Amino acid sequence: MGRANHLVEGLSGTGKSSVCRELRRRGFQAVDGDRELAYPGDPQTGAPLAVSGRDDHIWDVAKVRALMADQGEEVTFFCGGSRNFPAFVDAFDTVLVLEVDLATLHRRLDARPDEHWRDGRPTDRALLTRWHRTRETVPAGVVIDATAPLGQVVDEILRRCGAVPRSDAS
Repeated sequence: MGRANHLVEGLSGTGKSSVCRELRRRGFQAVDGDRELAYPGDPQTGAPLAVSGRDDHIWDVAKVRALMADQGEEVTFFCGGSRNFPAFVDAFDTVLVLEVDLATLHRRLDARPDEHWRDGRPTDRALLTRWHRTRETVPAGVVIDATAPLGQVVDEILRRCGAVPRSDAS
């Protein structure tokens, strides 16, 4: 995908999918990991799970590494959350972590039309609140204040990655 590969991570509701769409709109190569790479699986082994649990949203590591090996683009952004990030996070040039305060997180989740998480189950607010407090499900990285307007968030991501801004295509 890219000669430089960047991971945009964060909790559910921090804006990863919105960032992915905006990067694409601006002409950048961006992979929506939650839709293109994710499946319910064991974070330790990668084995698919027949019954989905609360903490089993993982990415196909072989597919991540294969996409990263393709040098067809100058830069590629991988946007989404994965509980098995330790299996591939070392391969990224930059890891960016979108963060919002807890009130903003809940407000954004409230605004979702279906207020459901991944496989149709209601969003587990207590679990997300714990993850917000502990940061246990996101990698260490450059923190991006995702409470800012989307355009500013993406501008900051591009600045932090040293990516040359492309024209704001419509």
